[in-house]
Amino acid sequence: MIPRRPIATALATLLVLAGPLTARAEPVRNVVLVHGAWVDGSGWRAVHDILVGKGFHVTEVQEPETSFAADVAATRRILDQQDGPTLLVGQSYGGSIVTEAGIHPKVVGLVYVAAHAPDVGEDEGTLGKRTPSVLARTPGAIARTPDGYTTLAPSAFLTLFAPDLPRQQAAFEASSQVPAAAEVFTTPLSAAAWRTRPSWGIVAGGDQIINPDLERFYYRRAGSQTTVIEGASHAVYESHAAEVAAMIENAAGQLGTAGSSD
Repeated sequence: MIPRRPIATALATLLVLAGPLTARAEPVRNVVLVHGAWVDGSGWRAVHDILVGKGFHVTEVQEPETSFAADVAATRRILDQQDGPTLLVGQSYGGSIVTEAGIHPKVVGLVYVAAHAPDVGEDEGTLGKRTPSVLARTPGAIARTPDGYTTLAPSAFLTLFAPDLPRQQAAFEASSQVPAAAEVFTTPLSAAAWRTRPSWGIVAGGDQIINPDLERFYYRRAGSQTTVIEGASHAVYESHAAEVAAMIENAAGQLGTAGSSD
């Protein structure tokens, strides 16, 4: 008969040598995509399909664009429906939304795609004036309605927003714009999720809607891991969907292994 004490002693020794047992962090598989002004969630279709093909659960927010508060509420409503840790992605004005809504307890990281990322008390309109874009310097590019809503002039949409999309696609998006209340661009933020969440940022090198230098400023201040897609327009999430999806996948992978040990 083999003595039990030596076996127990040997097992204890192995456990000491192996170190403490730790569980690997839960992979982040939920992605919520937030669009910018004047467009809707359908612009994320290519990114959506790539990520779903890789096993992610992807949801697009459809913002009413009637007020900043309403758009943040629409995003929180979708976040409430997620079943675990979630990566929140915002494009353009959607960056302001995810900055405010990203303090939601299910959000573990942020991805900014040619996006604004104001701090508490800041608004994107004021920041945009300090670092003006081509859009800001183009008279008549933004049309305004008597009741306070804005759209891009169709020609401006084609030449400034989406010059690297197929013309037929860009023309359809120009004609199906969602009017955005002017106040969404001037509402100060009351929260800045990038201060408490890790973040990633994509600079669209040829962006004419947001100055690429402003995008760089935002991401540098937030400490975001940053990628520049040279020559890409503001519609980078459509024209360079593979690169955008890769950034999101990379961020999810880093979040899924953060804090784990072998």
